[in-house]
Amino acid sequence: MMKQIFILCFLMATAIAADDKTVSPADKTTSPDTEEKPEINVKHGDKGWEFSTSDDKYKLQFQSRLQFRYAAPFDSDPLTLNDFEEDQHILKINRARLKIGGNAFRKWLKYYWEYELFSANLLDFRMMVEKFPCLKVKVGQWKAQYNRERMISSGKQQLVDRSLINRAFTIDRQQGVSLFGHLKGEGIADFNYWASVFNGHGRGAKENDDRHLMYMIRGQWNFLGREVKFSGSDSKYNKKPVGLLALGAVTNRSPYTRFSQAGGGQLEGFEDGAPGQYRVNQWMQETAFMFRGFAWQQELHWKQIDDKVNRKITTLIGNYLQFGYFFHYALSWVPKPLELAFRYAIYNPDIDQPQNLQEEFSLDVNWFFHAHLNKLTAEISVFDFQQTVENQRDGFRFRLQWDVSM
Repeated sequence: MMKQIFILCFLMATAIAADDKTVSPADKTTSPDTEEKPEINVKHGDKGWEFSTSDDKYKLQFQSRLQFRYAAPFDSDPLTLNDFEEDQHILKINRARLKIGGNAFRKWLKYYWEYELFSANLLDFRMMVEKFPCLKVKVGQWKAQYNRERMISSGKQQLVDRSLINRAFTIDRQQGVSLFGHLKGEGIADFNYWASVFNGHGRGAKENDDRHLMYMIRGQWNFLGREVKFSGSDSKYNKKPVGLLALGAVTNRSPYTRFSQAGGGQLEGFEDGAPGQYRVNQWMQETAFMFRGFAWQQELHWKQIDDKVNRKITTLIGNYLQFGYFFHYALSWVPKPLELAFRYAIYNPDIDQPQNLQEEFSLDVNWFFHAHLNKLTAEISVFDFQQTVENQRDGFRFRLQWDVSM
């Protein structure tokens, strides 16, 4: 597989040189000396190696990313009280990604695909028509632009991984089509929007179980008049404050109650679904803010699962908040690459059982060797799970992670 991938990359790079710049016979007779072939430029930047033509019609960006992790006494967030019984030391390659993107034929006709080498999964493959900033089109498979925490790349997160509530509320990668854009007005009249229709079966789906599709909408107000980038830390030190307030909603009917990188699945307590068994409606509210080394983000989630077979409705709620700061900007003796970050998350898998609560407290230390492209993170987390007053557990976790993109 690796051999075929690199052969494909080589062919795509050499195709840039070929271009579609063939001069017609008429052109040769009228202007034999004025036709110039665009130059090929090669450089290395934030998106890896980049090959491009001087007329901007073709661009190929090639990047690999590796993520190494140590964890004890467990790695993944606990799901039940029994998970606190684990006692392991884990050393692993957590992610190994190959990313290829750019544009072809026109500057505004873009493409991107991402492959997980370690688990042999095609994660993203999409085409984007981005000629007009206010109206863009995307088709293919990608992480749905629903909530900020999931949209931020795992290589640009502020903590080692996403919060306790992500598993229950993300709609993850889906296949479909989306309209989106940036509406830039005067002053604080600055908005982003996404409206999408998906197959509703998650990554790698090849069919639909019925006539129902997933519908998603997200509106984002950049209330300080500047767009907020999808990055967990203010590693680039925003000299002007940026902030957002966003709302999103999703409706879907399928055999699944949750989605992940693996595709569709079930939350705890739900049986494997029949076609169209679960009607899921959910909404979320989020905020984010960055200014001079300080970064904040927060999400509030609500989700209702209507089991059409067993005639039962379950409502879930969750919230998290996190913030981080490069203390060098307040205390000059603190090393500039050092960031401290904290997160608190709370999750109730059934509001009819208010005592059933799960909490996460995480403290992280980041050292940025080269922004998010080369970063070391150490994390301490405490989990507190309670099902009843008598039935509760808490546990501690330590993780150390090195994430590097080349």
